[in-house]
Amino acid sequence: MDFLLLLDQAKSFILSHQPQKPPPDTLVAALLEADKIARKTKPSYTPEQLKGTWRLCFVTGTKKAQNRAGIILRSGRYLPRWAKIELTYTPETDSTQTTTASLENCITLGQLKLILRGPAKFLNPKNILAFDFTQITLKIGKICLYQGNIRGGKQTEAKFYPESISKQAFFSYFLIQDHLIAARGRGGGLALWGR
Repeated sequence: MDFLLLLDQAKSFILSHQPQKPPPDTLVAALLEADKIARKTKPSYTPEQLKGTWRLCFVTGTKKAQNRAGIILRSGRYLPRWAKIELTYTPETDSTQTTTASLENCITLGQLKLILRGPAKFLNPKNILAFDFTQITLKIGKICLYQGNIRGGKQTEAKFYPESISKQAFFSYFLIQDHLIAARGRGGGLALWGR
């Protein structure tokens, strides 16, 4: 599967500072191929497979098509190596065997760090990770400049799990492997993460 090799090269370019990277158009085609295969084979992933910290390597945007239904992918782009965006997914099972989860999105630019946290839920068999960020932390080095609630904080968290996915942000994963994951966002854009 050539598309897996291209996705791995893209991940290695960002994480291991390899000199070679697939051109953005080629990488978008590889992501679309992975998505197409997943639609045919319908893999079923588990929350445990997604567990851990993943660094964002590549994204595409979207634009609404005029006079046509649907969306059109914009050209993709690699994240700069000096800008680190990491997603950490932590599934938790409580005493009633109910699985809940938390999601953290950490953006690091030099000494500046912005961390967004909140509840998440993984929906099988569609491989959808719904989430909401309800807490924010801003740091410079080890100094915490601000920490607090956003978007309703604890009240929003309490409503999150029973709320319909149609009202939530989400990623629909079409590829989850030990070292890379790929998904479509709610708006239709594509993203590739690695570790």
